[in-house]
Amino acid sequence: MSAAAHPPGFTPTGTIAQAADRRRVVFATVVGTTVEWYDFFIYASAAGLVFGELFFAPAGPGIGTLLSFLTVGISFLFRPFGAFLAGHLGDKYGRRLVLMLTLILMGVATALIGLLPTYAAIGVAAPILLILLRVVQGISAGGEWGGAVLMAVEHAPKSKRGLFGASPQIGVPLGLLLASGTMALMAIIAPGDAFLEWGWRIPFLLSVVLILIGYYVRRSVEESPVFVEIADRKEQTRMPIIQLFRKHLLLVIIAALVFAGNNAVGYMTTGGYIQNYATNPEGPIGLERGPVLWAVTGSAVTWLLSTWFAGWLSDRIGRRTTYLIGWVLQLGGVFALFPLVNTGEVGLLFAGLAVLTIGLGFTYGPQAALYSELFPASIRFSGVSISYAIGAILGGAFAPSIATALVDATGTTMSVTWYLAGMTLLGLLASLLLRDRSGIPLGPDHEAEQAKSPIYGLSKA
Repeated sequence: MSAAAHPPGFTPTGTIAQAADRRRVVFATVVGTTVEWYDFFIYASAAGLVFGELFFAPAGPGIGTLLSFLTVGISFLFRPFGAFLAGHLGDKYGRRLVLMLTLILMGVATALIGLLPTYAAIGVAAPILLILLRVVQGISAGGEWGGAVLMAVEHAPKSKRGLFGASPQIGVPLGLLLASGTMALMAIIAPGDAFLEWGWRIPFLLSVVLILIGYYVRRSVEESPVFVEIADRKEQTRMPIIQLFRKHLLLVIIAALVFAGNNAVGYMTTGGYIQNYATNPEGPIGLERGPVLWAVTGSAVTWLLSTWFAGWLSDRIGRRTTYLIGWVLQLGGVFALFPLVNTGEVGLLFAGLAVLTIGLGFTYGPQAALYSELFPASIRFSGVSISYAIGAILGGAFAPSIATALVDATGTTMSVTWYLAGMTLLGLLASLLLRDRSGIPLGPDHEAEQAKSPIYGLSKA
C-alpha cells in the first residue's frame, strides 16, 4: 500500500512520523479517559456518601448503603453490552468514532444524574431513574477503554507501547483525583445538610464542561494507523465478536482474570467503599467527610505515578515481569490497608491507600500494552474491550457490596482483606499463564503471528 493512502504524519509501519503528533495522541487519550472516569467515579463517590440517604431512605441506613453500592455494581453488568457494541463498531468503522460516541453518552448520563429529584420528591421513581442512568454510564464505560487503549498503543513506536499505553491508564487515577477533589471542595463549600441538599449535584453538572473539552481534544486526533491500513485493504472482519469467541474464548477469560485481580482491590476507593467505611457516623471510625476525601485524592496521585512508571518499566523488563512484581506489591498493600485505616487517623488512612495504590499501578499501567499485544489486529478492539468488561464484572462490580456484606457478617475487616488477597492471587495466576509478547508487530501484515496462542501449554502454531 502506498504511503499516500495514510493520513498525513503516518508511516506504513504503524507509527506517527512527527513527535508533535505523538504528543497529541497521548494528550487526547489522557484527557478523554480522565473525563470519562471522572464521570464514573463521581457516581461511586456519591454512592458511598449520600445516595443511600437520598434515594434509598426507606430501606434504613444499613440496607440503604448496601443498595446504593449495588447500583455501582449494576452498571458493570452492562459493560459487556457496551464492549460488544464498541468492539463491533471499532473493528468495522474505526477507533475514533467509538471514542466520540462513548464520551457524549457518559457526559449526558452524568449531567442528568445531577438533576435527578430524590426519593423524598418523587418516591420510587427516583432510584429507578438513578439506576437507568447508571446503566447508561456502564454501557459507555464498556466501550470507552478499548478505543482509548488502541488509539494510544497502535500509534506508539514498538519500544514505547507500555509508556504510550499508560496514557489512557493514568486517566483512571486522574479521574479519581478530579472526582474526589471536586467532592472534597464541595464538602467545604456546602458543609453538612447543604451537601445533601445541593452540594453533591455540582460535580455531576460540571461534567458538561469537561465533556466539551474532551470532545474538542479527541476531534484533533487522527484514526489509528492500524485500522487505517485494515480499512484501506477492505479487510474489516464482518462479525468480529463471533470470530473472537470462536477462536480466542480461553484467552478472553484469562485476560479478564488478570484485570479482575486489580479491579476488585481498586474498587475499595474508586467504588466508594473506603469513603463510606471511614465516614459512617455509626461505624468504628466516624471521620469527617472532607479529610477522608482529601486522603483519597492524595492516593490518586500515588496511583497515577505508579501507573505511569509501570507502563514505562514494562517497555524495559516486559509486561509479564512488571505484572508479577505488581501482584507482590499489591498483596502487601492489601494486608496493610485496614490496619492503617482502622487507626482512625487520617494520615495513616492516606498511608494505607498510598501503599495500596503502588501495587495497583503496577498491575494496571502495563495492561493497555499487554491486552493490545494479545489479540489479532482484525478483532483487537473486540478482544480488549470484552476482556476488560468481563474482568470488571468479576472484579470491581460488586466489590464494595461484597466488602460491606463481609463486615456485616463477620464484624471484622479481616474478612475483606482475605477476599482482596484471594482476588490478587487470582490475578497473579492468570498472569503466569500468559507469554510475554512485548514488541510483537501489531499491523494486519502480521495477523498470522498475532493469532498464535499466547497461553502457556497451548500450541503457538
